[in-house]
Amino acid sequence: MLEVDAVAPLALMQGSLGQLRRSANPRVLNVTSDASVEHYEGWGAYGLAKAALDHLSLTFGAEEPGIRVWVVDPGDMRTDMHQEAFPGEDISDRPSPETVVSRFVSLIEGPLSTGRYRAAELNGGEA
Repeated sequence: MLEVDAVAPLALMQGSLGQLRRSANPRVLNVTSDASVEHYEGWGAYGLAKAALDHLSLTFGAEEPGIRVWVVDPGDMRTDMHQEAFPGEDISDRPSPETVVSRFVSLIEGPLSTGRYRAAELNGGEA
């Protein structure tokens, strides 16, 4: 879990640092979860990995003030992972992941500074 949700994004940010520094408007967006700040039974490793992602992303942004770095919590989504975490529960009322894409785009195209955001707080359609 840590390799996928923290180590790999860090390697990607470090590996692209030269290109980001040369870019006219460098931006990095990482997808986080409320599990990084809330505590759910059975979600410890996932929450730990997302908390690490939050921390390393925002530290990267602090160390590279010319690069805007965001972590965005998309909110509860209708995904296989969410369904597997709650077997037998009807999650059909949750939005599908593609519903937050317009909010991610508005963040990338907008003026918001480095930080942690919830998709529901961003402009750009339904979430």
